[in-house]
Amino acid sequence: MGKYNLIIYITVAVGLLLLVSRSSHKSKPQGHRRRLKIRTHFPFAPPADPHHHHNPPPAFDPIVSEIELRREDRQWEHLYFQTHHHEPPSASPAPLPAPAHESQPEWEDFADAEDYLNDEERFNVTNRLMLLFPKIDVDPANGYVSESELIQWNLQQSRKEAMHRSQREMNTHDKDNDGLVSYAEYEAPSWVRNANADNTAFGYDFGWWKEDHFNASDADGDGHLNITEFNDFLHPADATNPKLLLWLCKEEIRERDGDKDGMVNFQEFFHGIFDLVRNYEETHNDSDDSDDSLEAPAKMLFAQLDKDGNGYLSDVELLPIIGKLHPPEYYYAKQQTRHILHQADADNDGRLTLTEMIESPYVFYTGVFTDDDDDGGEYVVHDEFR
Repeated sequence: MGKYNLIIYITVAVGLLLLVSRSSHKSKPQGHRRRLKIRTHFPFAPPADPHHHHNPPPAFDPIVSEIELRREDRQWEHLYFQTHHHEPPSASPAPLPAPAHESQPEWEDFADAEDYLNDEERFNVTNRLMLLFPKIDVDPANGYVSESELIQWNLQQSRKEAMHRSQREMNTHDKDNDGLVSYAEYEAPSWVRNANADNTAFGYDFGWWKEDHFNASDADGDGHLNITEFNDFLHPADATNPKLLLWLCKEEIRERDGDKDGMVNFQEFFHGIFDLVRNYEETHNDSDDSDDSLEAPAKMLFAQLDKDGNGYLSDVELLPIIGKLHPPEYYYAKQQTRHILHQADADNDGRLTLTEMIESPYVFYTGVFTDDDDDGGEYVVHDEFR
């Protein structure tokens, strides 16, 4: 079976290379070249909502991800020094392993990273997709990339990027370099430290960064967070730690509890929590979205959650839907996969061939194409880049 798949890949690859070779001789419009751009992400500003923060979609290509993270590390260190007014972090984040047998740019020359991505001899998008295809098509390796295989690939990239950022963040707090962070060592983000005296700047109560959050992330209860626990601390929606999931429920109760009785009544549930559930389940009906039409399904769900029938929801009773209120990375990987399939699945069979991927490369390098002479403009998506 493995030899058969290998023959399929080689045959398709040779055919595509011939096609690309022929098309490369065709004339291209002058003065309208598209370029790949490098993205960055920094945690120094408050998110729009500290309780529902999510990183940008990860890069589909591990090489692009590594370039972005390496450049981000340098810029992040510079901003950290400016923000905290002391020496930059003593330890650098653990390096990401370079994919085997792949040419890499010079990491020290971050200014030329975009030149590397736009040099067809060193980084050819078609060749990259041909190389990545068999790494995604693994369960089973049958010459097609299924929805589940795409989800797992996107999830893998997302988790790798999240862990890299968590390691980088942890290095700034691990003052004694023992690989652990105590609450005494932990320093909350500057936008939390600079909050108003009543601790409600930006309209939020910052329980998110308090000691109960730290303790809930401490799965083994030793008073310190290792890298796995610290990653959960920063990304509680993806944790499997029961204490942390229950803490998320407590936070949700605290935020929604308008009358401060420690529980959520139906009205508090209806105006807030139920909307998040509907967003997650994608059950919108624009033609009839009034409170009257939504009250019946809201009451039904409320009754299902209210196990003791007292007319209120406790933190424990919110556990069954906490993943809908705080979607994990799997949810976003699934959304990213649906977008890819919608754009690239030409025959609508719910899976991708190598040909379909190569015919829609902009989907996999999404949102990073822009005109050479439009540095200040917004990113646009195009299919001219091959």
